[in-house]
Amino acid sequence: MIEVLSKYIPGAAVATVFELIKQNDVTLKIVDQRVTRHGDYRRTNQGQHQITINTSSNKYRFFVTLIHELAHLVAFKKFGRYIKPHGKEWKLTFQQLMLPYINPQVFPSELLPILALHFKNPKASSDTDTALSLALKKFDPENDKNYVFEIPDGGVFRLYNGKLFKRGNKRVKRYECVEISTGKIYLFQPNAEVELIT
Repeated sequence: MIEVLSKYIPGAAVATVFELIKQNDVTLKIVDQRVTRHGDYRRTNQGQHQITINTSSNKYRFFVTLIHELAHLVAFKKFGRYIKPHGKEWKLTFQQLMLPYINPQVFPSELLPILALHFKNPKASSDTDTALSLALKKFDPENDKNYVFEIPDGGVFRLYNGKLFKRGNKRVKRYECVEISTGKIYLFQPNAEVELIT
């Protein structure tokens, strides 16, 4: 397990994260990229704890996702299974688990202030925190995708599923985009990755 972890998370965190996984009796499953999520935690029908994380994430996103999912397990154990999945108990647990790692031995210095700000009130997904999401994406392998906020007003873009959209106005935080085939309006996070068409 240590060899596997060292491929996916920063080296300075491997030993202590391995202990966390061992203490909590977690099965870690690393899978091919899923579009809708970076990771998840579940208790299997046999009562085992399983965390699944995408393999293609960069080390820093993988690490934040792993601690996020471990926080679900630890919070459920500590506070009971009837807590809200991303409620105050989970937030507190996530903060406590992550705090020892927010240092320059684990993360690049450019990520530290963004992580510190994020963990004042962690979100249900690192992708809903635009600043953190964009900072983490700098460590992804290069690709030919654009962010929704980079698409010109009225520009057409394609999603991973092939659907085409025309970018509209920005509301408070998200962009109104019209699905071309149906005329329906959808709201997109500014940091959603899409393929520019025109």
